Amino acid sequence: MNNLNTYQNFYFVGIGGIGMSALARYFHSIGGNVLGYDKTETKLTNALKSEGIKITFEDEISDEILNLKKENTLVIYTPAIKKLEILDFFTELNFTIYKRARVLGMITDHTECIAIAGTHGKTTTSSLVAHLSKVANLPFSGFLGGIAENFKSNFIFNGNEISVVEADEYDRSFMNLKPDWAVITSMDADHLDIFGDKETIEKSFRDFGALVPKDNQLFIRKGIDIKRGAKTYAVNEEADFYSNNLRIEGDLIYFDFHTRTEKITDFVWEIPGIHNVENATAAIAIMHEKGVDFETIKKGIQSFKGIKRRYTKHNFESGKHYIDDYAHHPTELNAVIGSIKKFYPHQKLLVVFQPHLFSRTRDFVNDFAKNLAEADELILLDIYPARELQENFEGINSNWLLEKIKLNKKEVSSLNEALDKIKQKDFDILLTVGAGNIDTLSDPIINWLSTN
Repeated sequence: MNNLNTYQNFYFVGIGGIGMSALARYFHSIGGNVLGYDKTETKLTNALKSEGIKITFEDEISDEILNLKKENTLVIYTPAIKKLEILDFFTELNFTIYKRARVLGMITDHTECIAIAGTHGKTTTSSLVAHLSKVANLPFSGFLGGIAENFKSNFIFNGNEISVVEADEYDRSFMNLKPDWAVITSMDADHLDIFGDKETIEKSFRDFGALVPKDNQLFIRKGIDIKRGAKTYAVNEEADFYSNNLRIEGDLIYFDFHTRTEKITDFVWEIPGIHNVENATAAIAIMHEKGVDFETIKKGIQSFKGIKRRYTKHNFESGKHYIDDYAHHPTELNAVIGSIKKFYPHQKLLVVFQPHLFSRTRDFVNDFAKNLAEADELILLDIYPARELQENFEGINSNWLLEKIKLNKKEVSSLNEALDKIKQKDFDILLTVGAGNIDTLSDPIINWLSTN
């Protein structure tokens, strides 16, 4: 059975994941009976429950599961999930079980798909394309890899004719998609535990680019060698589409946008960093080529509020600033610290960083050390293991990384002790950064800074 309309029930194993929850919201929005399991309760699972989705946190065969019939139930799982009693139950009874990526691919096969790929920038760019599609009132569904601040969700539903999808390179998941339009923002080395080397990563992106049926509907950042005939975009250098004349006024960035034949002045954008103007340039280009007028695009660019944990900034009466960011690759870390240094050149910066994966820390240790040395003071948290086991990475730990960072004021801390250490520091700007569970510090930090 390859027709999703066959199913009335959708059971998600690992429903709390950012990609899984977007799919769950999609099936819920079109009237499906959605339920699922996750290991831990989070803000995201609480949000899903408040929307009417049933979730259990116990790996056991409940009455709800026993009442499901395999003829009209689709089980969707994430590869991050290991062996579970629930998954074994569905397997033994021959339920239809698909990976998340396959289901997303099936949705894109029946829609006009705009897919945004890249090792960095894909979440912001895909969220912006979805936001612009909403402003233009296009009949689309948006599947995002982060919580868009404008919608407080990672899923946006405005119809079923177009799909806007964040295309994930991990495990080559994006090869399941059927893109009619696509953007490739970057293809830096990452996920070397999966791909092995940079050449293999680049090949996977070339394979993804080849999925786009028309070369002129593939947009690539200038300098990326993917496919002859693809459209290029850039910032501060000529390309098929490019932005320049960037000006910072207060907390806003102004820039001009160029096609091969037109110049549109004074776009207003509040998301910091040249890399984010680059993301905006890609989104403007693809929406313009799809026929959306520049007046509508300008309105959408100015009203875009960004992604939760992508340079999420809080200002306090004390004059202090707190920024929380998801960056976990050296290129991303360099971009966020560089943006802070540009906007606040004379302010004292305290960075609290949680490395994500032993393998990534090992593979990019010198780049991490160089970028973290740009802080005035550093609290380095223990490495967040995610899917990895520390015994497989002997000697790779935060103390090992700390020794390589040329900075006078630096220390290692557990997550539990981090807030107490932060309270003892002198800083103007606090940056918490990482992709693990460092986000649990955010609310306590905001509460503390609000009363001090």
